Amino acid sequence: MGDPRGFLKVRSRRELAERPVEERIKDWLDVHAESGLQPWTQEQAARCMDCGTPFCMTGCPLGNVIPEFNDLVRQGQWEDAYNKLSMTNNFPEVTGRICPALCEAACVLGIHQPPTMIKLDEQTIIDQAWNLDYVKPQPPQRLTDQTVAVVGSGPAGLACAQQLTRAGHTVVVYERHDAIGGLMRYGIPNFKLDKSLLDRRVEQMEAEGTVFHTNVEIGKDISWDELRSRYDAVVVAIGSTVPRDMKLPGRELDGIHFAMDFLPDATRRVWGKKPINDITAKDKHVVVIGGGDTGSDCLGTSIRQGAKSVTVLQIMSQEPTERPANQPWPTFARLYQKTSSMEEGGTYIYDTDSVEFEGTTLPENIHEIDGVQTEGFVSDEKGHVTGLKIVKVAPGENGPFTRQAGTERIIPADLVLISVGFLHPETDTLVDQLPVDLDGRGNVARNDSFATSQDGVFACGDAGRGQSLVVWAISEGRSCAAAVDKYLTGSTELPAPIVASQRPMALPRR
Repeated sequence: MGDPRGFLKVRSRRELAERPVEERIKDWLDVHAESGLQPWTQEQAARCMDCGTPFCMTGCPLGNVIPEFNDLVRQGQWEDAYNKLSMTNNFPEVTGRICPALCEAACVLGIHQPPTMIKLDEQTIIDQAWNLDYVKPQPPQRLTDQTVAVVGSGPAGLACAQQLTRAGHTVVVYERHDAIGGLMRYGIPNFKLDKSLLDRRVEQMEAEGTVFHTNVEIGKDISWDELRSRYDAVVVAIGSTVPRDMKLPGRELDGIHFAMDFLPDATRRVWGKKPINDITAKDKHVVVIGGGDTGSDCLGTSIRQGAKSVTVLQIMSQEPTERPANQPWPTFARLYQKTSSMEEGGTYIYDTDSVEFEGTTLPENIHEIDGVQTEGFVSDEKGHVTGLKIVKVAPGENGPFTRQAGTERIIPADLVLISVGFLHPETDTLVDQLPVDLDGRGNVARNDSFATSQDGVFACGDAGRGQSLVVWAISEGRSCAAAVDKYLTGSTELPAPIVASQRPMALPRR
């Protein structure tokens, strides 16, 4: 075990330093000034208590062996730490940067001290492994005569494909966009997840034998039933991409977009690619409806594009700073934490609902956003959004929220970004061409072994689970791979950390 008194010797928790705000908002690079191994990394890892019952592992759907790799970090045994971490996690460079760290919420030390630095340890282990050339392709020792098509290259699809390739199957990944990575590629801004991290993983997977086809949309370029006839098994990993809309008066006005029509173009511009929707926040008053992680990403992106102002609306109250009684340890508590984008500017307004999009002439006067005066604005005769009417809300007796009379006001908005989540995957062509059952929410229905109602067709990730987290997507991809391997060969040695119906103790909001 590690140092049995480590958590007594080192009581404080240390995070990576971030670059000054005035510097980082001028580029799209990582917001952190530090990365990889730091002088205090091993000291922080020594805080792990090596609990007899490691609740951190119950919080992680991947089943990461956290106390063991924490102790290896403490000792500086980077190759062993990498091997231990890679047993359960295909992409720790991703989870180590963007996972909300369900494991840390379940850390026993977190009951009375700041929890162990688990997420950063993951990032440091994999960064060291790449730097020290420990990360090698792992091609199978022998090939089977079985073929698998994986549709979608997000974290679930990639994890499933890598596991099946290493099991000896011939795996082809189909992606409808021009680059591999799904939400990791075009949904998460570059300042949170550098895309070169994805590129080197794709190179590793290609060296192992996985084949990638981009710019191919299944259901359009190749029909689903034709795909099934070509392969011994098909994995549906298309994500949950139908956005939840807001049916408000004025929704038809120009300048109102879904967050996922806005964020991908920002990444395309960073990498010198032509934008598809060509939406920019430059010189605009931006309003983001939805205060989750995606809303925060819209905030940071808008600031970097040169927005005049950014206002983020959240219908919920501001989260508490301490764990509330109804979210006890070791569940994931929704606590207030400033993201790096929130530190860069913008205004968050809580307990607020949207009433109506404005696009008509408004008086030239002074408006206020939480006490801050802003210049008046006028309408665009072409039918472009110019403002948003909002109202304060409070918990209601007959519903979740009650609008408070007399609190309506209009805030300026040249660009409105809707970031209130996703409904279900895009399944129209799938259901028409290769009929699979859907569940009551419109997700692809599957049993606990990830099998759909169609023989040889499996579903994993958000396509079956619904909108969730990257760590759950990777876990689903790994478990689905084990189910496909067993379907093809009659048995499997691949790990299956979860079953399809398994749910987390609590989910943070995105």
